[in-house]
Amino acid sequence: MPENRVDRSQRIPYESESDNGLEAVISLWDLDLKLLDSSRRFKEHVGLPTRNEVTLWEAYPALAKPALAELIHQVIDTGEPRTIPLDDPRRGKRNVLISYIRVGLLIVETNGAGESPPSDDNEKARLIHQATHDALTGLPNRRQFSAALAQLLPASGKIGPALMQLDLDDFKPVNDTLGHGAGDIVLKLAAERIKEALGHGGTVYRLAGDEFAIIQVGPQRAFEAERLADALVAEFKKPFTVNGISLFVGVSVGIAIAPRDGNEGEQLMKAADVALYAAKKEGRRRARTFDPAMLIVVEQRELLRRSLRVALQRDEFFIEYQPLVEPPSNVVGFEALLRWRHPTLGIIPPAAFIPMAEADGLMREIGQWMLEEACREALAWPAHYTLAVNLSPAEFLTPGLTDRVSQTIDIVGFPAERLELEITEGVLLERTTNNLDTLNTLNVLGIQISLDDFGTEYSSLSYLKNFPFDTIKIDRYFIRDLLQDTKSQTIVRSVISLAHGLDMRVTAEGVETQQQAAWLQHEGCDRLQGYSISPPLGADKLDDFIRQGARTQSAATFDEYHASP
Repeated sequence: MPENRVDRSQRIPYESESDNGLEAVISLWDLDLKLLDSSRRFKEHVGLPTRNEVTLWEAYPALAKPALAELIHQVIDTGEPRTIPLDDPRRGKRNVLISYIRVGLLIVETNGAGESPPSDDNEKARLIHQATHDALTGLPNRRQFSAALAQLLPASGKIGPALMQLDLDDFKPVNDTLGHGAGDIVLKLAAERIKEALGHGGTVYRLAGDEFAIIQVGPQRAFEAERLADALVAEFKKPFTVNGISLFVGVSVGIAIAPRDGNEGEQLMKAADVALYAAKKEGRRRARTFDPAMLIVVEQRELLRRSLRVALQRDEFFIEYQPLVEPPSNVVGFEALLRWRHPTLGIIPPAAFIPMAEADGLMREIGQWMLEEACREALAWPAHYTLAVNLSPAEFLTPGLTDRVSQTIDIVGFPAERLELEITEGVLLERTTNNLDTLNTLNVLGIQISLDDFGTEYSSLSYLKNFPFDTIKIDRYFIRDLLQDTKSQTIVRSVISLAHGLDMRVTAEGVETQQQAAWLQHEGCDRLQGYSISPPLGADKLDDFIRQGARTQSAATFDEYHASP
């Protein structure tokens, strides 16, 4: 019998009104002989301790006798149920019927007369379903998945199953901003989409959080898995509607085929996980099938993750600054941009390590260092220059942000009115009292607030009405094709007009050419940022830049732009 170790984190405490009046004394145990679940009558009769893990021997000390323990192992090895008589001085004589099921052992007590009451059948079925299915989505859970994979691999011979691992894209911001209630709705809707796309071609499981898995069998399983994965990616491009808000939560898929990619469950899961990571790394919202060459990328990722955890202590982070200009060429400040100089890999792009730092819970500490370091370096600038610093969602939503910011500028001696904190739309999906209090407190301190990447996430005009912003930053997505796309021009004009009507400034990010700068200047954009003004500069280069002035071609006038070929 293959060994089956279940995930203890999937335990679901059993407290249901359907227990009332049932005479069943039923318990479910994993193959490590630890309690998974039980009926209320079992809890009342056995009187177990309240800690999480309870062993079979604590509930039934008599079964620990060598002869009876051997019978239990025979049930596990053969799958044949056994009835064992027990004589407990405290509870009297009774029988226990021990049966092997996919996730472990089911034990039903009888009164010694031989049979349990008929109502026990419903109770047993419900307990088994509860232990093997996810309570939120109703899908088979990780226990079912592990057991099914273990059984399919040795039984399938040359034709092994296809394993697909699925991970939802952009699900965490939904939980962080709209709350776990909205997240639960998305998970249930996602489960329904997966089941509908799958049809009868396999089984879908919820593993944990926003992770799902699909097992497919049959001679065409490789082709079918790739076809299904592409269909799922397309289906998840449609929005989910939660409380009237359209949420775009995509899916990435990793595919592994047995026995080609592994003939054991752990091997196959690792291969699918590696393929899933490749899909994520290539931009998410796509499917990838395992290739051994992908392992090199995974090894690099793990090296990067280990290095990231010690990078702050080793002083490997540094800051570059990109100028902010009032057109045509008046420098008004700089945006601080985090950089990482790895001792052997060189400069690591922010897109490679910031999501990793956020996922590993490191951004609060890194962000605190960045704010303090940037404020110290900005003290050397002319007194009228502002400093813009990005706040990640993890930093903004962590309690105590305003206290940390206030203490930092007090310690450094940096004027609050020169500091501008940039946040993205994603952290404001829910108009909570905490979010409003945080922004209002920062404003009271004199700190400016900028809404970054406007128009690319969950844009809502209610943000602009309800939150006290000083600046709207138009994302580079709308600037990139500004001169060729009339829709981008219309959107940018509208944002500028809207912001000015609300007494807010507008900054355009990603200004790469003098023609773009001239167009934006003509339309009344307040500030420009991008390579046409200057690339990001190290702190040691700022003095020269400030002394020489902004040597930029962004001073081109709108007339010059029109005169250009």
